[in-house]
Amino acid sequence: MLLALGLTLGANQLDVRPVATSMYQSLHWRFVGPMRGGRTVALDGVPNQPNLFYIAAVNGGIWRSDNAGRSWVPIFDREGTGSVGAIAVSPSDPRIVYAGSGEGLQRPDLAVGDGIYKSTDGGTTWTHLGLRDGQQIASMAIDPANPNRLFVAVLGHPYGPNEERGIYRTLDGGATFERVLYKNEDVGAFDVTLDPRNSNVVYATLWAARQAPWEIGGSFELPGSGIFKSADGGTTWTQLQSGLPARIGRAAVAVAPSNSNVIYAYADVESKGDAAGALYRSDDAGAHFTRVNDADEIAQRGGDLVSLAVDPRDAQTVYLTNTSTYRSTDGGKTMVAIKGAPGGDDYHRAWINPRDPSIIALASDQGATISVDGGATWSSWYNQPTAQMFHVNADDRFPYWVCGGQQESGSACVRSRGDWGETTERDWHPAGAQEYGYVVPDPLHPGIFFGGKVQKFDERTGQAQEISPVPMPSKRYRMVRTEPLAFDPLDKRRLYFGGNFVFATENGGQSWRTVSPDLTRAHPGVPAVLGAFENDDPQKGAHRGVVYALAPSRVREGTIWAGTDDGLIWLTRDGGKRWTNVTPPALTPWSKVAQIDASRFNDNTAFVAVNRFRLNDLRPYVYVTRNGGTTWQLAVNGLPNQPVNAVRQDPIEPQLLYAATENGVYVSFDAGANWQSLQLNLPHTSVRDLIIHQGDAVVATHGRGFWILDDVEPLRELARNVSGSHLFAPERAYRVRRSTNTDTPLPPEEPRGENPPDGAIIDYALASPAQRVTIAIYDRNGREVRRYASSDPLPAPIPHLDKPAYWEAPFVRPPASAGMHRFIWNLREAPPPSFAQDLPISAVPRGTPRIPEGVLVVPGRYTVRLDVDGHTFEQPLEVVMDPRVAMSQQSLEQQYRLSAQLASIMDRSYARKDHQLNEEAAALLDTIDGADAPPTRQAAEAVTKLASANSSGPATSEP
Repeated sequence: MLLALGLTLGANQLDVRPVATSMYQSLHWRFVGPMRGGRTVALDGVPNQPNLFYIAAVNGGIWRSDNAGRSWVPIFDREGTGSVGAIAVSPSDPRIVYAGSGEGLQRPDLAVGDGIYKSTDGGTTWTHLGLRDGQQIASMAIDPANPNRLFVAVLGHPYGPNEERGIYRTLDGGATFERVLYKNEDVGAFDVTLDPRNSNVVYATLWAARQAPWEIGGSFELPGSGIFKSADGGTTWTQLQSGLPARIGRAAVAVAPSNSNVIYAYADVESKGDAAGALYRSDDAGAHFTRVNDADEIAQRGGDLVSLAVDPRDAQTVYLTNTSTYRSTDGGKTMVAIKGAPGGDDYHRAWINPRDPSIIALASDQGATISVDGGATWSSWYNQPTAQMFHVNADDRFPYWVCGGQQESGSACVRSRGDWGETTERDWHPAGAQEYGYVVPDPLHPGIFFGGKVQKFDERTGQAQEISPVPMPSKRYRMVRTEPLAFDPLDKRRLYFGGNFVFATENGGQSWRTVSPDLTRAHPGVPAVLGAFENDDPQKGAHRGVVYALAPSRVREGTIWAGTDDGLIWLTRDGGKRWTNVTPPALTPWSKVAQIDASRFNDNTAFVAVNRFRLNDLRPYVYVTRNGGTTWQLAVNGLPNQPVNAVRQDPIEPQLLYAATENGVYVSFDAGANWQSLQLNLPHTSVRDLIIHQGDAVVATHGRGFWILDDVEPLRELARNVSGSHLFAPERAYRVRRSTNTDTPLPPEEPRGENPPDGAIIDYALASPAQRVTIAIYDRNGREVRRYASSDPLPAPIPHLDKPAYWEAPFVRPPASAGMHRFIWNLREAPPPSFAQDLPISAVPRGTPRIPEGVLVVPGRYTVRLDVDGHTFEQPLEVVMDPRVAMSQQSLEQQYRLSAQLASIMDRSYARKDHQLNEEAAALLDTIDGADAPPTRQAAEAVTKLASANSSGPATSEP
């Protein structure tokens, strides 16, 4: 089937071999931000453990809190998917947790899963049970007395028909599943719940809905949806219809625990294209329903938000989630918003503790939030790093900022390095752009960003300006949620923007001009996967696409590549005057061109990621042309069955490619002939975009925020067929203070991201285990300034430490095992011996070095020497000053001399066991070495005084 969409570029066409993953196993992705939650639809609590909660972001995996939401820990990151739509904890044995994957929604930009998982140890380990082709599990209901009895609502494929959908039941803890409620391949199940007093009574809802390959906001629907009841444990079912509309869409059901005859149902109904949902109530266990509320505030968004929960003690108190969460105390007749905000928090699910109704948990588009006082106050969702980012761009400042639109929240720019030894809430800010869009930095004006469709944001003032080329709705110009923005690399004044036309501005958006005709298909038609749902389309298939990808050339001015979401690729060589259709012949309509990467080395070469998820096709498509689009090759060997969202060529090594897929990151060392995983420690989640910036790989995940892989130089060398034991060339190292914090450190419970390594990154590979490995650093005169060895002894604990040990950074020595290793030299000489050690106030949990530290080296050229059982390898290393610090080389050298002299005094005073002299020296070292500034005259005089005092005493040979 892959061959049907183009010629495959495979290993048989090039003399290549895969690179062993052990050759880059020590590389490490780090999360940087933002510290803001993303869309969450699944949650559950444990009634007899009121502080224990589980939540699942729709593409950020499962998280556990043991402190009622004060902090959250990820517990699902090593599983095959990060998309989870349902969680069920067994009330009778809370160690047993079921997870249903897939968002369980019908909306654009969703992610699907791979079935159902089970944990028997509270989420520490997981086992995959089955239902893999269901793609979306929207709800689960577990027997309160029997953890092996579970009902599962499988919604099915969002963009096509499939058999594995409907209500499934297991009686053996997931060893086997039986489908007990089903209509056809177009109708899925959305909700399932049990009568709390009689688990043989089961309520379920079916939903006949289909997403279209073009963006329509909601779903197309057919007859077949409904609310159903079983009184015999799910063996037979009856549709509940009395009092309900004849045709409904998505529906939700809740049973009052205090009175099982009271049933609440919400049914969404299409009325002349507008949502007209309503709340219904039954007082006879579903035999008859009465509409009790159809107010505008709850009639909206029934197709993607509404769920219900009933107070466990009062059948008259019911909760309804929508753009806000509402509570009614009169059986649903009147609703009062108890949680919400302007702009719409958009709530998906509510859980009420059956033993204490004052404990309420909500899942929303902003994350999860918990109240322990009946809704008076709520926990934060600014402690859940589950942001759904769409794209990523970065500016050229130091440290650089990474930016993009965040689903449901707006936009975010995050610093790649924080000043306090980590990235925190201080290190990111909104960028004034719409949630779905790009955010691109102005290459000529630092702190200016363009985003969305289009807004201009000034970081200095915090203000955003609307500068769209189409400020008002237009029949001529079309746009969807995500539209591309790109600066011309060869003319940095010029910004391109895509709708169905390509626009350009050279004056920051004050004026725009079109540089293309409408580049979309005139009649793309209706894909077969829509099936009978086409009849629900009021436009009868008369839909057209937009430009979805833009790639100005980095080699030749005037060359621009453009791709559309309806499956076309275009090329212009003259800045847009003339465009040529260079679409691969087999690319069918509505094959979304997700990203195009124009080669930095050859103007005729481009790499294209095509995503056909909206055609019910999860296979990968990476197209490569090396002749300006005349011919294309499909380069997917080694990629899993996951849509590809972006492909990037390394800016230094042309053979090295990176792919962002719906479930992770992949790398090719041979220009796309073969692919292999670059997942490492990155959680399994949708990676929507990827860039290589200042030697780092940066990804935008659609469920876990921004992540950075520092220093990809080893990957570049691996693309050049490095083998055996090897010392990789170190990248330039910046002399940056680990932390500039002078105040009390942030508590460990505060959300945080990770800084890049503190110092020079030294990567090496060992072909086989070694007896002894040493790493030595030499200055330009050949003097050894630091040495590490695999045999270095573990230091003794700090005696009488008066703070928790979790603040201290773990001790690290150069590994001697086979494979690749990454070691960090902190740009310091060895620390002087001291009678007293401590941890500084500039502390980071599990990242704080002991003080006193060694002397910081002077920026300049150094040599790294790796010795492996007598075999040596050398590489040059350049150390440069933090570009934010203005300090002359003369001052740096003076600072070094004074610090080195002071360290020498500490060495001698330690040998003499002169405690007083050592303490004075340590205090002075803190004064001199506490900041990048020239040493003071008083400090210099103090060093001289200490040196004189030390030299006047008798010599000693004691250690």
